[in-house]
Amino acid sequence: MSGEHRPEWGVDSETPSVARMYDYYLGGKDNFAADREAADQVVAAMPNVLEFTRANRGLLSRAVTMMADRGIRQFLDIGSGLPTQENVHQVAQRAAPGSTVIYVDNDPIVLTHARALLADNPLTTVIQADLREPESILNDPEVKARIDFDRPVGLLLLAILHFIPDEARPAEIVARLRAPLVPGSCVAITHGHRGEVPALVEEQVRGAYGRTGAGDIIPRGIDEVMTFFEGTELLGPGLVQVADWRADAEPSPPDMSRPGFLAGVGRVK
Repeated sequence: MSGEHRPEWGVDSETPSVARMYDYYLGGKDNFAADREAADQVVAAMPNVLEFTRANRGLLSRAVTMMADRGIRQFLDIGSGLPTQENVHQVAQRAAPGSTVIYVDNDPIVLTHARALLADNPLTTVIQADLREPESILNDPEVKARIDFDRPVGLLLLAILHFIPDEARPAEIVARLRAPLVPGSCVAITHGHRGEVPALVEEQVRGAYGRTGAGDIIPRGIDEVMTFFEGTELLGPGLVQVADWRADAEPSPPDMSRPGFLAGVGRVK
């Protein structure tokens, strides 16, 4: 992702936003014509994108519930996207009342909507920061005030790392975010993979995302995604298709023939 693609802290209705495209996939209304046009291009090339993006929301609920069941009471959701049903704070605070949740995103519309939603929730807040600058997240005053890194934390990086190019060293970004997490913390990751689609399909999808502020979407395979879990023990079924992840499921190799999201939850050792 080159410098000219870095997002500005302002609402640009003419440039597609990955957060607003995701909202559109989920049937939301918080999107502009440019977002819908880009998303429709993706859907036309890869119709099952609606299936696996919606499965990603189900994974969020299951993973957060599992973390809460393991005693985690602090959650850091990076690349949270626009509020929808079953957000992290709703799941976590239902499973474990009193849980603290911090959302992180770089889209101004996300912040506006999230702050309105969370106005009456003192245990939950949202900050504006960029995943590519992990130090800015860890050193943010709200994070430092609300997250006690001497206790386990649930870190969520759902459908976000595939917007970080190899040259930005995404595995190092994840390692930096994981570094302050004590044993018993958990890291949940979902990440796009290309499946066995023709090159033209991948070109169409990446072309649509190339018009967004993110700049591109980079599908990765099993081995590449596994590098993000270094320093953790994979829980449940391991790394599987997002719809197949269940805390009590048996390990099984993911079907890589269709494009989708790989999902895993690692416990920090």
